[in-house]
Amino acid sequence: MSHAPIDHFAHKAATFEQNTHQVDNVRQIAETLQRRIVLDRSMHLMDFGAGTGLLLAQVAPAVGRITAVDVSPAMNAQLAAKQADLPCPVDILALDLTRELPALRFDGIISSMTLHHIQDIDAIFRSFHTLLKAGGFIGIADLDPEDGSFHSEDTGVHHLGLARERVAEAARAAGFEAVTTELASVIHKPGRDYPVFLLCGRKGGTA
Repeated sequence: MSHAPIDHFAHKAATFEQNTHQVDNVRQIAETLQRRIVLDRSMHLMDFGAGTGLLLAQVAPAVGRITAVDVSPAMNAQLAAKQADLPCPVDILALDLTRELPALRFDGIISSMTLHHIQDIDAIFRSFHTLLKAGGFIGIADLDPEDGSFHSEDTGVHHLGLARERVAEAARAAGFEAVTTELASVIHKPGRDYPVFLLCGRKGGTA
């Protein structure tokens, strides 16, 4: 008998946006992204691991449409509850990109704090490359390497943060060009700060 995958965020989805660390971190990621990438209203973006939509809500005023992709039914339900109030159309796909890709193609893929939940980093960057139109961009934010203290419980973590050059190598190997990494945010928790990087890159060709 097959079983539905565990929703690691079922117990925290309803209160996710009450965490000021999460909210402040995503706001800073969005600001860094928009300094690096010029967004416009013609763009259709994917938010990978969209959760409750914290990141997409920050960039929604600048783009034309966003497809939110997440495997957590609880997170998707939280996003759906505010879907009509977002400043651009948002579609929600309950999809595991490590298993299945949508037929859609995007002008950009954004993501915040999802990569460390993905076991095969190289494969997901290949998927990102496939999902982008020529000239499309990635803006992927995640934790620098940490000692395991960032997560207080098991939420399907595969990496205790990620070395920036390791992620940049995966992006380049997948075919991305002009790959950059930079500090985007620092999450302050009692006794420890956790730096968060933003990786950007472009798929070759003209849109």
